[in-house]
Amino acid sequence: MGDLAFFVEGYTSEVSYAPGELMQIHVSSSAPLFSIEISRLGCKREVVLQERDVSGAMFPVPEDASSQGCGWPVGWQFTIPEGWESGYYEILFQVNDQGDTFIQRSTRQAQSIAYFILRPSVSSDCSSILLQLSTNTYAAYNNWGGYSLYAYHGRGGVQGHRVSFNRPDRGLFDRWELPFVSWAEKSGYKLDYCSNLDLERHPELLDGRALVLSVGHDEYWSAGMRDNLEDYVKCGGNVAFFSGNSVCWQVRNEDDGRALTCWKQRFNQDPAYRENRNMLTTLWSHHLVKRPENQLTGVGFLNGGYHLSHGQHMDGSGAYTVHRPEHWVFTDTELQTGDEFGGEDTIVGYECDGCEIVWQEGLPYPTGNDGTPKSFQILAIASARWHPDDSEWYEAWQPGHEGWAVMGLYQRGGTVFTAGTTDWSHGLVGEHLTVDTITKNILDKLSVFRSRATPFEIK
Repeated sequence: MGDLAFFVEGYTSEVSYAPGELMQIHVSSSAPLFSIEISRLGCKREVVLQERDVSGAMFPVPEDASSQGCGWPVGWQFTIPEGWESGYYEILFQVNDQGDTFIQRSTRQAQSIAYFILRPSVSSDCSSILLQLSTNTYAAYNNWGGYSLYAYHGRGGVQGHRVSFNRPDRGLFDRWELPFVSWAEKSGYKLDYCSNLDLERHPELLDGRALVLSVGHDEYWSAGMRDNLEDYVKCGGNVAFFSGNSVCWQVRNEDDGRALTCWKQRFNQDPAYRENRNMLTTLWSHHLVKRPENQLTGVGFLNGGYHLSHGQHMDGSGAYTVHRPEHWVFTDTELQTGDEFGGEDTIVGYECDGCEIVWQEGLPYPTGNDGTPKSFQILAIASARWHPDDSEWYEAWQPGHEGWAVMGLYQRGGTVFTAGTTDWSHGLVGEHLTVDTITKNILDKLSVFRSRATPFEIK
């Protein structure tokens, strides 16, 4: 018994649920019994359910589990109570079994984590703010089973082009979104939550909302997601991207939302290359797609790059430099032209979005050549650049090219704000209040009822 490695792993049948829906959990366990603990993560961790002595069984991992899923049977299920609050929920699986004398305290433990998103109930009092979580990004980076959409941690250095949600994945919420969520709840903001896929499958979640948020690293978007959000903005809805590398890659949802495909640099292997090149699962800014993310977000990765964070590729303070301090975004900050903010917490970090800039009388303006709306107001900027290897993959990228991290906004029906960086939330957990004040200004201004009375039309 001392050589036996206990394990338990699982995944849910859907990425998101509404109260009252049946949740099915697929589990593989080397022990005959395991426990389940479900918690909501926010400014505090709240345990909402515990189930002991769940019967377990061990199932094989298919060779193509990364792309096609595990195919494990349902190990446990329950109906989500109506009273549960919308949010991000974590499932803790744990095995407890008697060991031998070589095991500390005569017990051995094995545990793993899965997640799901709880959408708001249609019968509940909805928040004016909807936070859509970057669940497509979680799946893209998940290499469980051997492969992800990245070669650096793929088996044999191989990059996949299709990833399944039907496999264990602990998510990336704690890295990217949790600092923002914790700050928002402590600051008194009520948020409703949804997944990336919900923007495509449940556009009714946008109806009546004043503000939609994207936070952290919201990299992978389907055409359905984007179409619905752009319609929402046209009808007066507001969006705030407290994120970077946002809406970078076009993906296709497959298997009724249980897998996504993105061929990336190998776009000519995508069946859409022969059938409908506008739907290529590659960069939204690719010349064959002709729909740069700038048209929605105001900024894009091609004119952004990397800055100082996590050992990345550029020196500097990780701060933004202010260029239009009179704007309402900077209310109560006392910032002046040329002042820097956020450097203490490296808010300009890992990956950054920018736009093509022209300088006039000492102020930056968008050229509009890259898809950024001419009405886009550049409020603050920081220098950024690509990794030298990036130019090997994308024809539009030149070795040594330098760009910008750009914070700004524009109006087209509703208002769209962008922070232009993955690491904005770092400034909400530090000791300096400037980022805190700016974020509150944006939420308070844009979370009021939409400026246009036209309801969002579900297509």
